[in-house]
Amino acid sequence: MRLPRTLTAQLSLIFFIGLVLAYGLSFGSQFYERYQSSSSMINSIIEREVGVSVAVLDRLPASERGAWLERLQGRSYRYEMGATEAGPALDPLPPAAQAIANALRQYQPTFTGSSAHFRVHLALHDGQSISLDVEPRDLPVALWLPVALAIQFALLLLLIWVAVRIAIRPLANLARAAETLDPNTPGKPLEETGPREVAHAATAFNAMQQRIADYLKERMQILGAISHDLQTPITRMKLRAEFMDESVEKDKLTHDLGEIEHLVREGIAYARSSHGATEASRRIDVDAFLQSLVFDYQDVGQNVELRGSTAALLDTRPQGLRRILANLLDNAVKFAGAAEIEVSRGGDGSLSIKVLDRGPGIASDELAEVVKPFYRIESSRGRETGGTGLGLAIAEQLATALGGRLTLSEREGGGLCVEVCLLGVAR
Repeated sequence: MRLPRTLTAQLSLIFFIGLVLAYGLSFGSQFYERYQSSSSMINSIIEREVGVSVAVLDRLPASERGAWLERLQGRSYRYEMGATEAGPALDPLPPAAQAIANALRQYQPTFTGSSAHFRVHLALHDGQSISLDVEPRDLPVALWLPVALAIQFALLLLLIWVAVRIAIRPLANLARAAETLDPNTPGKPLEETGPREVAHAATAFNAMQQRIADYLKERMQILGAISHDLQTPITRMKLRAEFMDESVEKDKLTHDLGEIEHLVREGIAYARSSHGATEASRRIDVDAFLQSLVFDYQDVGQNVELRGSTAALLDTRPQGLRRILANLLDNAVKFAGAAEIEVSRGGDGSLSIKVLDRGPGIASDELAEVVKPFYRIESSRGRETGGTGLGLAIAEQLATALGGRLTLSEREGGGLCVEVCLLGVAR
């Protein structure tokens, strides 16, 4: 037997089977006791009625006995006058036959047939034979009883399911919170309610979530502090390099210092983006915002185009959104030479901004890796091209801080598609 997969179904099934067995045992015991009591009462009634009836027949004149037979017959037995054919002897005697034997002990009756249908043979004091045809009937069962049992079991199953759901709900919330735990976004604390064990687990989960957030915040602070402090010695080294005589070594040193300075600045930007931004949220015109961004790139000779319009307003942090799109456009222009922005609105009130290019693209098995800090695809985005591996990581963290998500996919026909999906669209 294969148990259901969910904990709710398993507990409900176990409780239901246990309660049905207990309820069935109790009902069976009561029904058996009732059956025994009813059988004993019926047999005592038969014993009394048959004893009285035979005594009446024995005292009546032989000519009047036939008229009394129909009056004296009972629900499960009837009398017959005269000799009857003998059958197999009944042994042992069932309870009904034993009750009749007790009532007619003085007539020394004999029993033939079976426990389901037997005959009693006896002779009255004047020698006339009488037969008693007995067909014991089962105790009647009320027609409403099976219906009542079915209703009780249905109510029992419903109450068990509701009780288990109430008890399991905090555990389900804990599992859901664990599945959606994201170190980059502050999670909502779980309610520390329910059974003691579940409440303790929720408390431990909240503490773990806070420790993770504190740990990541501390790491980002360390990264930001180191990157910030490195700017001063780098600046001094660049000044000293300026006073060096012109040579190949000076050019190499200046180039290396430029790369280090760029990496430091990207580290600071990543550290700041990891715990959101202090920028206040404002409402912007999406079409005007994107056109302004595209014009900035076109003014410096970059091949960037805008497709689509939304005529919508968006509550967001403009500088953070601009930094996201700038990082994506810079990558697209660097590795494809051109980029396209495609904007559209979703039916759920979301805003989709796609940055598309026809560059070398990214393999499907690396799409989830490139948003990680300092991850580079050496064949196309090596350090010699100036990449630090932080551009997409910063964009992804900023998108999360803005309440949206960043998704990478392969563009149909070749290239890369990076989608930024945001909520808070008005009009």
